[in-house]
Amino acid sequence: MSCSSAEAPRDRQGDHQDDPLGDPLDRAIALALDARALDSDAVRAVTDCAAADLPRLLEGARAVRRRHLGRTLSLCAIINAKSGACSEDCAFCAQSSRHKTDSPRHAFLDPAEIGRAAAAMKTRGAARFGIVASGLAPSEAEFEKLLRAVALVRGAGLAADVSVGVLTRERLLRLKAAGLSGVHHNLEVARSFFPRICTTHDYEDDVEAVRLALAEGLFVCSGGIFGLGESFAQRAELAETLRGLGVTNVPMNFLIPIPGTRMADRPVLSPAEALHTVALFRLMLPLAQLRVCGGRGTVFGPAGGEGQRALFDSGASGLMIGDYLTIAGAPPEADLALARSMGFTLAAADAGQEA
Repeated sequence: MSCSSAEAPRDRQGDHQDDPLGDPLDRAIALALDARALDSDAVRAVTDCAAADLPRLLEGARAVRRRHLGRTLSLCAIINAKSGACSEDCAFCAQSSRHKTDSPRHAFLDPAEIGRAAAAMKTRGAARFGIVASGLAPSEAEFEKLLRAVALVRGAGLAADVSVGVLTRERLLRLKAAGLSGVHHNLEVARSFFPRICTTHDYEDDVEAVRLALAEGLFVCSGGIFGLGESFAQRAELAETLRGLGVTNVPMNFLIPIPGTRMADRPVLSPAEALHTVALFRLMLPLAQLRVCGGRGTVFGPAGGEGQRALFDSGASGLMIGDYLTIAGAPPEADLALARSMGFTLAAADAGQEA
């Protein structure tokens, strides 16, 4: 593969009859290297990539990441500020009230506890700290706690983010005044697959939540969870939706089948399929920060191992460190040691909106 043979942009992306890159996969990589949108033929070349061609695709994804994002790795962390008893019926979620799981349940934490957790994660390399609460939207009492928690996270020197369901514009403005930096709101899956995953709210509700946060100038993380039974074409559909919205920070989660949920019997994705998925998003969203979050240890193995090394050397450019919502994560020190041994520079904790 020649990753340096990308041509100058043409007037029409779809017109490639004279393209010297006759191989469709090489052409897809060349388009991404030029930060140009992949047309349908290029997307299909990536989604349909055969196992024998996967190393070539992964090398292309690495080249795209190096060209546009260098060797900087952005680290973030979260806290499960309110757990369980969620009204929504997302098929994969241990916190849904429709499922019977061993997931922890607790009311909204004291803001001081959240502030202390944020300070601890800053010392371990995190640049952003997300306050996550179950449910479709916080109650007014919970929202008042959220305001205080955001101020404490910001005071600890991290970018303060929230993932608390659907927020109105008025609530977003109040959070911004308290020091909010960003909003996490995952679309989870493609629109065409969403009815198989959730029936208690509409896909457009999630899309509108992302639009509103972007319109307010906030840092927005929106991505998905993979391994629910969706096709590669539907993964590409999600990436295209995110591109159309203008999302440039994309968390990538991989299913951890949890007993008691409707996805309990789903197989865990293989590392090869997960890396293929990361490469698809890297080529379709060449300038985006791709942040690998939930399921990282389940799919890629223990911290510091060869699976994690392959992930660090993929098209991903960010990681969630520490614990996840209901699953314990690896010690952050192991991730930091591996990142530094591979020559990555960590994004500064004061990087604010861009980290």
